[in-house]
Amino acid sequence: MGRALGVLADVCCVLAFVVIGRANHHAGETLAGVAATAWPFLAGLLGGWLATRAWRRPFGLVPAGVGAWLGAAGLGMAVRVAAGQGTAVAFVLVALAFLGLFLLGWRSLARFTRFARRPGLRLRRSPR
Repeated sequence: MGRALGVLADVCCVLAFVVIGRANHHAGETLAGVAATAWPFLAGLLGGWLATRAWRRPFGLVPAGVGAWLGAAGLGMAVRVAAGQGTAVAFVLVALAFLGLFLLGWRSLARFTRFARRPGLRLRRSPR
């Protein structure tokens, strides 16, 4: 269950990046358009998952989160260039920031909520 949830969360993050980007550039949200834009990033995500063996600890920031992030952004851009799709420096930076925030962010949130729900955990008040 955890592995499937990790993959699903990562794929949703990449698809959110693509859909928001296409909407902001008025490129349309057709299924074919989203698929054409998304596949290099999804292929990069897969490469990052395989390189870091993310299925072992899909909720871990390191190596799964970093691998997913750098795979989707870095390998995804490389695949995009190899496929003849354009890239610009600003696009690379936006992809790194967005995918980093989302792919590392959901893991950070999951880690925090799991930590906060531990039995017997009490948050102490700081002395005044």
